[in-house]
Amino acid sequence: MQKTLTIKLDTGTLRLDIAPGRIPLKRLLGFAARVSSKRKFLLVSKVLGKHYPVSPKMMGWSYRALARAVLNSGAGDNSLWIGMAETATGLGYGVFAAASHAGVQNALFMQTTRYQIDGCGRLAFEEAHSHATDFFLYYPERPDYRRQFLNAQTLVLIDDEISTGRTFLRLINAYQAVNPDLQKVFIVSLVNFAHPDDRALLEAQAGVAVEWVCFRQGLLHFEDNQNTALDNIIVNVSGNGACKKHLLAWPGRLGIDVPIQLETGVVDELLRLVKNVSDEARPILVLGSGECNAPAYLLGRGLEAKGFNVKVQSTTRSPIHQGNDIALVCRFEDNYDDGIPNFIYNLNPAAYREIILCHETPLCPPLLERLQAWQAISARFELNPNTSHHAKLHFFRP
Repeated sequence: MQKTLTIKLDTGTLRLDIAPGRIPLKRLLGFAARVSSKRKFLLVSKVLGKHYPVSPKMMGWSYRALARAVLNSGAGDNSLWIGMAETATGLGYGVFAAASHAGVQNALFMQTTRYQIDGCGRLAFEEAHSHATDFFLYYPERPDYRRQFLNAQTLVLIDDEISTGRTFLRLINAYQAVNPDLQKVFIVSLVNFAHPDDRALLEAQAGVAVEWVCFRQGLLHFEDNQNTALDNIIVNVSGNGACKKHLLAWPGRLGIDVPIQLETGVVDELLRLVKNVSDEARPILVLGSGECNAPAYLLGRGLEAKGFNVKVQSTTRSPIHQGNDIALVCRFEDNYDDGIPNFIYNLNPAAYREIILCHETPLCPPLLERLQAWQAISARFELNPNTSHHAKLHFFRP
C-alpha cells in the first residue's frame, strides 16, 4: 500500500508518495532545504556517508545489496560502472568494488568530476538542477582502460537518488556517440523518485534495454513557498576552471579496474597517533573530502575490523540550510585551490574520540586550519606507483 510523507522545509513543502518496500524509509533518508534557486530540497541519505555520519558496516551493506541486484539482473562481464560527482562517487566505487568481489569480470569503474584535467579528452554534459552544473567524464589515459571504456556492452550508472533521470539520459546519449555497440543500461540508486513518464522517456530515447535498481521508490512533489530571504542567498560553488591534475591522487576519474586496497599495516600506523584509544564511549570519525570519499570508507572499514566504533562522512561543496536533518553547518575553504566554500554537516567534534581527515591533495592552509580546529589527524591518500590498486595513507597530526 502506498504511503504519503509530507515534510515541511524552510524553502517549501516536500511530498513523497512512497511505494511499498522492505527497508523503512526513515532508515534510508532524512530531509533538508537546499541553497539553490533550481532545486530547493535535499534528500539526506542515512547510508551514503556524505551529509550524515554512517558506519562502514552500513555503507558496505548498501554496496553489496545494490551490486547483487545488478548482477542478478544480468549485468554480465564487459561493463562500465560510473559514479556521479560529487555525492555518489564513493557509492559508485563501493558498488563496483562489491561487484568485483562477487566475481564480475572485465569491469571498469570511473567517476564524473567537477575538475579540469588538461590533456584528457572528455564527454561533457550538465546536471540541470545541481548547484554546479558543469561536470565531466574523462576518457581513460591507459590504453587498456580506454579500450574497456569504448567497448563496454553494459553501462551501470550510479547515483544516490534520482528525481527525473534527465542527467543520466544526457550521459547515456553522449556515451552512445562513442560506443554505438552498447547493449544495456542499469540505473542504480539508493532511492528513485523519477516519474513513470520520465522513465519511459529515458528508456525510449536510450534505445537499449534499461534496468532500474534501488531500495525504495515513489513519486516526489515540491511546493515552493517563495521565501525571498532564503532565495536571495547565493553561494559560489563554481571552481576557477584551472587544471587540477596535480592535486587529484584518487584514480577514479581516469579508471579503476580492480578494487583499491590499503597497504598492510596502514591501520596500525594510524593507531600509533590516536590519543584516546581507551575511550570506547565515543566513535572515531573518518572524513573524506569532496569527490574523494572512498579512502575514508576503506580506512573506516579497516578500523571497524579491529573492533573500533567508527563513523564515516565527507566534506562537500553542496550548500544546505540548517534545519530538519541538518543540525549543524560548518563552512570552510576548499582544498583544491578554487577558493570556494566547502561544508561539513552534523559534525560535533566533541562527539568523537578522534577525527581523521582523508584527503588526496597535498596539505595546504585550508586543510591545516581544519585539522587544527578539529584537533584531527591528516591522512593523505597516495596510490602506489608500482601497482594500479594498492594505496598508502600518509598520517600527520599538526
